[in-house]
Amino acid sequence: MDFATASSVVLETLTKATSQDQTILKPAEQQLKQWETQPGFYSILVTIFSNHAISLNVRWLAVLYFKNGVDRYWRRTAPNMMVKEIPPGLVRRRAATISEIYAIPEEEKNQLRKQLIANFNEPVNQVATQLSVLIAKVARVDCPRAWPELIPTLLEAVKSPEVLLQQRALLTLHHVTKTLATKRLAGDRKIFQELAGNIFSFVYNLWNSHMETFLQLVVTSPGSTDQLLPPLERCLLTLKVCRKLAVHGFTSADTMPDVMALLNATHPRIKSLLPLRKDFSTHIQLKEKLEKLVILLTKVLLDMLEYHAVAFVPFIQPALEFTVSYVFTETGEGLLFERFTVQCLNLVKAIIKCDKYRPAKEISETKEPATIEAYKAKMSFFTCATLTEICTRLILQYFPLTEEDLQAWDADAEDYITDEGGESWKFTQRPCVEVFFMTLFHEFCETLTPCLLQMVQTVQGPVNPEDVCALLQKDAVYNALGLASYELYDVVDFDQWFQNQLLGELQCKHPRYKLIRRRVIWLIGQWIGVKFSVDLRPMMYEAILPLLGTEEDLVVRITAANTLRIAVDDFEFKSEQFLPYLERSFSLLFHLLQQVSECDTKMQVLHVLSFVIERVGSEIRPYVSSLVQYLPMLWEESAEHNMLRCAIITTLIHLVQGVGPLCMNLFPFLLPVIQFSTDVTQPPHVYLMEDGVDLWHITLQSSTSVTPELLQLFNNMPALLELGSETLRVCFSIVDSYVLLGPGEFLQMYSGMLHTVLSDMMTDLRPEGVTHICRVIENMFRVFPVEAPQLFPDILSHCFKAVLDKEELPQLMSMYLVLIARVMLQNNAFFFTFLSSLASKLGLQPGEVLGTLLDIWMERLDCISQPERRKLSALALASLLVSTEKVILERFCAIVNCCVEVLHDCCREDYSDILLMTENDPQPEDEMEMEEDRRRRQLSIKDPVHSVSLRDFVQAKLHECQQTHGQDGFQTLMDTVDVEIKEQLQRFIE
Repeated sequence: MDFATASSVVLETLTKATSQDQTILKPAEQQLKQWETQPGFYSILVTIFSNHAISLNVRWLAVLYFKNGVDRYWRRTAPNMMVKEIPPGLVRRRAATISEIYAIPEEEKNQLRKQLIANFNEPVNQVATQLSVLIAKVARVDCPRAWPELIPTLLEAVKSPEVLLQQRALLTLHHVTKTLATKRLAGDRKIFQELAGNIFSFVYNLWNSHMETFLQLVVTSPGSTDQLLPPLERCLLTLKVCRKLAVHGFTSADTMPDVMALLNATHPRIKSLLPLRKDFSTHIQLKEKLEKLVILLTKVLLDMLEYHAVAFVPFIQPALEFTVSYVFTETGEGLLFERFTVQCLNLVKAIIKCDKYRPAKEISETKEPATIEAYKAKMSFFTCATLTEICTRLILQYFPLTEEDLQAWDADAEDYITDEGGESWKFTQRPCVEVFFMTLFHEFCETLTPCLLQMVQTVQGPVNPEDVCALLQKDAVYNALGLASYELYDVVDFDQWFQNQLLGELQCKHPRYKLIRRRVIWLIGQWIGVKFSVDLRPMMYEAILPLLGTEEDLVVRITAANTLRIAVDDFEFKSEQFLPYLERSFSLLFHLLQQVSECDTKMQVLHVLSFVIERVGSEIRPYVSSLVQYLPMLWEESAEHNMLRCAIITTLIHLVQGVGPLCMNLFPFLLPVIQFSTDVTQPPHVYLMEDGVDLWHITLQSSTSVTPELLQLFNNMPALLELGSETLRVCFSIVDSYVLLGPGEFLQMYSGMLHTVLSDMMTDLRPEGVTHICRVIENMFRVFPVEAPQLFPDILSHCFKAVLDKEELPQLMSMYLVLIARVMLQNNAFFFTFLSSLASKLGLQPGEVLGTLLDIWMERLDCISQPERRKLSALALASLLVSTEKVILERFCAIVNCCVEVLHDCCREDYSDILLMTENDPQPEDEMEMEEDRRRRQLSIKDPVHSVSLRDFVQAKLHECQQTHGQDGFQTLMDTVDVEIKEQLQRFIE
C-alpha cells in the first residue's frame, strides 16, 4: 500500500474514531491501536494534523495518538516497543536487549523530527498546545544529541515578525525548556546549563521588549484591548522560559548579570501591572492574563529563593518591603487579589524559614557571609513595631470570616467545614494566612506574645450576639490563640481560662453566637494536647455533649465531634472518666452520622466513632446495635466512594475488636465486606484491600468457631499471597488464625493449595517472608503433628536442603531446624521415611544425610536464640539417644552436650523446668484478650515444649538407652562424654 492510500485509510479511521456512535467508534479505536506498532503510522499522523483543511476533531485526535506514541515507542529502551516481527529462533527477552528490532526506525524518527519543526502556523490554540507538548516529549529524549537543530530553529522562529509564528514558537520553546528542566541526571543538567548560558540573555531581552511593547500600547491604545492580548501572551511565554532557565540553568545565579537583572525587574513590573489589572477589571481575558503575569513574577522570586538562596540575599529587604507594604498597608488597597496575596505571604514565610538565612546560635560563630547578611536583613526589617503591626492586621484583617464565608456556612455547612488540608496553603488564602501566622509567631514568639494576649484581653467578656463585627473579631482572636497554642504553653493558664471564660461562652444559645460556640469548642481541641488538666476532662465532656445535639448548628456539631476525637485520642485519656458519657456520646455521634450527607463528613464522624470504640474496648458492646444496623445501608450507599468504604472498614475493625466473640452475629454483613474488599478481581480492591485484610484477621481472632462462609472466604487468599504486597505479613497471620480456629476443616479444604502457593513463595521471598512461612507451617505441625508434615513435603525438602547447604542467615537456619525438630520429635516414623526418600533423590545414603544434618544442627544450635525453640531442639535430639544407629551413636557425646547446654537455659535453681505450663497457671488479666489468645494458650499447654519436662525427658531417654545397650554398652557411650559435662548432667537428673 502506497503512502497516499495508507494516509487515506488512516484518515477515514480517525474520522470514525471521532464518532459518537459506539458501533463505529470501538472498531476504529481497535484498528488505531493495532496501527500504533506499525512503521509509517506516525508519519501519516503528522501529515494529517498538519493539514488545516481537515476537521479539527480529527486533527486533534491525530496529535493525541502521536503524543501517546512518543511515550510508548519513541525511546529506544522504552518498555513498550514497536513489534515488527520476531525472527525465528529469537528468544523473547527484556525489551532493552532487543530494542534495535522493536523500536521506531531511526530513519523514520529523523523524518518526523524535521516535519514537527517545519512550520509553526497552527491556527487552533488547543492543537498548538498539544503539538508543543509533543515536541517537548521528543526533545526530552533526543535533544540536543539527536536533534541539535531544535533550539536554533525555535529561536529563529521567535524572531519572526509574523505574530502567529512567533507565538507558536514561543509556546513550543516554553514546553521544551520546561521539560528539559525536569531532567535530573548530572549529564542532562550540564546540557541544560549550557543551553541556559547560550539563550538566557536573548530570552530575557525578548521579554523586556515584549513588556515595553505591551506597556506602550496601554498608553497609546488603552481602548484597543484586543491589540493588547497578543503582546501580553508573548510576555507570559517568554517569562515562563526565563523562569525555568534562571532557576534550573545556573549553579551560581548571582554571577549572571541578566538573572540578577530579572530579579531586579520583578517588583517594578508588578507595581506597574497591578493598577492595569484594576483598570481592565471589566475585560475578563485581559484581567486574567495580567493576573497570570503578576503571579508568574512572584513565582520567579519564590523559585529563586528556594533554589538560589544565596543569590536572593540582596533582594530580601526589597522583597519584604514590597510584600508587606501591599499586604499589610493601604498601598495594596484595591489592588490585591487572592492568589497575589497568597504568593506574597508565602514569599515572606519562605524568607523567614529559609535554613540558609539562619545563623548559628552565636552569630559570631557563623562563617558564611551570605548567612550573616541575610540574617541582618531579616532582623533589621522585622522590628518590634513592624511585627506588631503585621500580627494585628493578620488577625483583624485576614482572620475574620467574610460575608462569603458566612453565606457558605449557611448554604452548605458540610462543604464549608471540609478540611482542605494538604498543601492548600500554597493556593488558598485562609489556609495560607493561618500557616503564615504560625510561622511568624514561632519565629518571633517573644515579640508577638504580648500583642496577642492584649488582643485576647480586648475581646474577653460577653459580646452582644447582634454585633456581628464584635463576634467576628472575637472569633479571629480565638483562632489565633488556638493556632499559637504550642508557643503559649508557658504564658496561658488554659485550665483557669476554660473554667472562668470558655464554659460561659458555650452557654449562649443565640443563633448568631454559633460562631463563638464553634470557635470555642475548636479552641479546646487545640489545647487538649498542649496544656489541659486531666481532672477537667469530665467537665469538658459535659461541655461537648450539648454541642452534638440535633438542635445545634451542624458546623458546631461537626467541630464538637472532632474535638471529642482529639480528647479520646489523647495520650492522657482515661476511659473510666469517659464511661459515664459513653452512651450519650455514642448516640449523638450516631445521629450525626445519619444526618450528614457528604462523603467526607461521614468519614470524619466515622473516624470519631472508631476512636471511641477503640479506646473503650468491650464497654461499647451495649450501645452498638444501632450502628450495626446502619452500616450495611451506608456500605451500599457508598459504592462510588471508596474512601468512605475504607472508613467503614476501619470502624468495623474497631467494632469487632470491641464486641469480641459477638462479632459472629455480624457475619451476614461482615463476611461479604471482607470478601469484596479482598477480591483482587474487583477494581476497588486497590483502596480497600489493606483495611480489608486487617478486618479479616481481627474477625478470625475474635471468632469462637469456624463457619462454612468463613472458610469460603479463603478462596481470596491465593491471589493475595501471589500479589506479594504490603499485606503479605497480615495474610500469613490470617492463614495462622485459620489453622487455630478450624484446623481440621481448613487443612482438609486448602492444604493442597497452600502447599503449592507457599512452596513457590519459599524461593521468591526475602528471608523475612520465608521466616513467616516457616512460622505458619510450624503452627500446622503443632496442631497436627502426625498429619501435617505429610501435607507439605516440598517445604520440608527445602528446609532439609537449606540446612545441609549450611544456610548462612541465623534466623532462617533457626526456623528450618525448628520444623525439622517438630517432625523428628512428634512424627519419628515419618521423619526417617522422609529422610530416606530425600537421600535417594540426592544420591546419598540415609545415614550420610542424617549425620551431616546432626553435625550442622549441633554446630548451629546457638543460632536458635528463643528458649522455647532451643528446648524443642534439645527434646528432638534427646529422642535420638535410644537409637542403635551407628551414625547416631557416633554423635552420642555431642547430643548429650547439647542437652546439658539447653538444660541450663530451661531450668531454675531447683532444676524445675521454667517453660512448663498447665491449665491451673494464673492467666494475665487483659481486657483486650481475644478468643485466639485463648486458643494459642490451649495449644501451648499441649505442646511438648510446655508439657514435657526436658530434665525428665533426657533422664527417661538415657534410661531407655541403658536398657537398650546394657550397662557396659551404655557406660562405653558415657565414657565419650567430657567429665565436667557428666557431672553437670548428673546434677540435673539425680
